[in-house]
Amino acid sequence: MRAGRAVARWWRDVRPATGTFGRSAGAGVPGAIGGVPDGMATATLVGVSPIHGLYATAVGRIAGGLTADSRLMIITTTSAAALAAGSAVAGFDADDRLAAMILVTLLAGVLMIVAGVAGLGRLTGFVSHSVMTGFLTGVSVNIVLGQLDDLLGADASGSVPVLQALDVLTSPGTWSVPTMVVGGGSIAILLALARTRVAPYAAVVALAVTAVGVWLAHADAVALVSDTGAIPVGLPVPALPRLTLIDADVVVGALAVAAIVLVQGAGVAESAPNPDGRRADPNRNFVAQGVANVAVGFFRGIPVGGSVGQTAISTAAGARDRWAGIMSGVWVLVVLVALSGPVGAVPSATLAAVLVVASVGSIRPTAIATATRTGGQSQVALATTFLATLLLPVAAAVGIGAALSILLQANRESQDLRIVRLVRGDDGRVHEEPTPRELPSDEITVLDVYGSLFYAGARSLDAALPDPTDARGAVVVLRLRGRASLGATAFTVLAAYADRLAEHEGRFYVSGVDQVLADRFEHVIDLRVHERIKVFPATPVIGESTADAIRHAEAWLLRGVETEQIPVVPGPGPVARLWGRVRGLWRRG
Repeated sequence: MRAGRAVARWWRDVRPATGTFGRSAGAGVPGAIGGVPDGMATATLVGVSPIHGLYATAVGRIAGGLTADSRLMIITTTSAAALAAGSAVAGFDADDRLAAMILVTLLAGVLMIVAGVAGLGRLTGFVSHSVMTGFLTGVSVNIVLGQLDDLLGADASGSVPVLQALDVLTSPGTWSVPTMVVGGGSIAILLALARTRVAPYAAVVALAVTAVGVWLAHADAVALVSDTGAIPVGLPVPALPRLTLIDADVVVGALAVAAIVLVQGAGVAESAPNPDGRRADPNRNFVAQGVANVAVGFFRGIPVGGSVGQTAISTAAGARDRWAGIMSGVWVLVVLVALSGPVGAVPSATLAAVLVVASVGSIRPTAIATATRTGGQSQVALATTFLATLLLPVAAAVGIGAALSILLQANRESQDLRIVRLVRGDDGRVHEEPTPRELPSDEITVLDVYGSLFYAGARSLDAALPDPTDARGAVVVLRLRGRASLGATAFTVLAAYADRLAEHEGRFYVSGVDQVLADRFEHVIDLRVHERIKVFPATPVIGESTADAIRHAEAWLLRGVETEQIPVVPGPGPVARLWGRVRGLWRRG
């Protein structure tokens, strides 16, 4: 019963609106036509037959379209995910590579589902723009370099595309003239049609023209898709994974694929908002891409994810709901049934040309310029990630990019932290002044903090607080208005500073914190040990808790007795409190 109700709710959410199915089916045709050559070409990056790219194109669009919360997002093959998967299975023998690729796809899908269920969608926002730009630019350059051997008809050796390209370019005697003609002609067709109305179908035109040309010319020297193995006819058949092939490369490769797909998918969801204006749930999109990869894996396809290019083609064709993407997958299934034979006649050089043109077009000079102009930190992040992607396996480059994003975030938090002193001016208003390096004796110093207090930010706070060493009876009121939580590092820093003040007969007050955080102070910091720290929770009136802390501190300074014996003196009422704030609650010093 419960499962039936869940299925009914799901169908109410995804079913096409009355009278829209025909339009969606028509809008899916251009996506299917453009997806066929893209899927075939992307499969070559993994090192498997192009037919597995078509399987992924069909199944990924259907499964992803039925589950994604972004109704216009097309979940299909992507070059970055394929390159990561290809790097993971490169060490396997040719006979085992397909089975290893299936494992990578399935594991990546499971990881995406887990990430979505765990609510990790918000973490994509922590990936640095510079890091992501460097990685995607490196992926594009890698694809171009890695396709030179197929474009020129040469054999390449080398562990990374840079070395493979160097080997090809330094051995011109191994180049095949017929293959060069096919590759060059394919690039010319793609570029010539790029700015015309048939641009979405340019890759299909290039495939058809070159396949017919090679057949008419009897150019046996030109490698064809069928040379890599027989092309199955009909729909994809499910297959169970060979779990015995799981090793470190497969697991790390699956992690890399999952990270790439989820970050790219978040960008696609932002670029193609839902037609009704409702913000898509990133966690549901995580799960959807995971479901798509699990389905694709069982049908022997390569990894899939949200695609910027295919989503743009779909929306340009008039897609207004998820069914345009779903139907584009159905049309690819029709191609598999009707045209599996002609797929084998496509020249490998044409697929290489499709990848080269698409990769060059995906390089974003504006994004690179933005990162380089932002400052030295962004420049280092961009260059480091770019070089790592060129010279290292993709999984290692993803790991370096993730580590760089964390370091950049921590460094920015530490740099953005600022402490100011709050004082009342002669005009009765509260002013900000630079924080003194040393505390004055027997006076109250009110401080306010801007910036994050997590990790490196808390360490920066420790270094920025005024030195109490030469002060006697100094009081510090630290205003933390708007803070709902603090980390262990911040609690440690505050407790240590309170102890330093106490060593010199001083007091430490924290004001303006959320009530939950105020309770946590007592739970985390043993206030019986750190007895000279007092916490004043925030109230709806801005500045009220700080005013209470100041009155408490003033009474302590005047009477010189233990704080616990001094009650907080309440104000005479809301009107008087407001008038007191206008006159100034904080005196200088």
